[in-house]
Amino acid sequence: MIKRNFFRSVIKLSLCASIGLTAFTFASGNQAHAATETSLQLIDSGKEFIGTPYKYGAPAGITYAFDCSSFTQYIFDAMGVSLPRSSSSQVSVGTKVTKENLSVGDLVFFNTSGRGISHVAIYAGNNKILHSSSSKGVTISSLGESYWHNRYVTARRVLKA
Repeated sequence: MIKRNFFRSVIKLSLCASIGLTAFTFASGNQAHAATETSLQLIDSGKEFIGTPYKYGAPAGITYAFDCSSFTQYIFDAMGVSLPRSSSSQVSVGTKVTKENLSVGDLVFFNTSGRGISHVAIYAGNNKILHSSSSKGVTISSLGESYWHNRYVTARRVLKA
C-alpha cells in the first residue's frame, strides 16, 4: 500500500511539473502585465477629466475639451510619454498586444467610421476603457459593450513594464 501511494505521488508531481513547464514554454511574448504604479497613475490622471466635453479636432494641450486622440496624447504626455496627435498615427507607437493580454494603460484602437483606425482609448482594467467619446465626452465604457466589441481593431503597449 505504501509503495502504491508513493508511485501515485510521484506521478502526480511529474504531471504537475510537466504542465507547469509546458505553460512556461508556450507563454506568449505579449502577455498581460500587472498594473504598475505608473499605469495606475495614468488612469487616475485621466479619470480627473471625466465629464470633460468632446470636441472634434480639439487642439493639443487644451483641457476644456478633448477628442479621443488629444485626450490620450495629453494624459500620456503628463506621464512623460510622447504620442502623435491622431489615433491613426498613435496605432504605430509601442508594441502590439493581443486583446487577451491587455494591461492597464495600453492604448486600444477601434474602427468607428468604417475607414480604418478612427478612435483610441486607454485600457483601464476589468474590461473597461477610459476615453473621450463623441456622445459623452471623457468617460469610462465597457469593452464588452457590443458597440466597442464589434469595432475593436488592435491594442498597443507604450508604457514600460
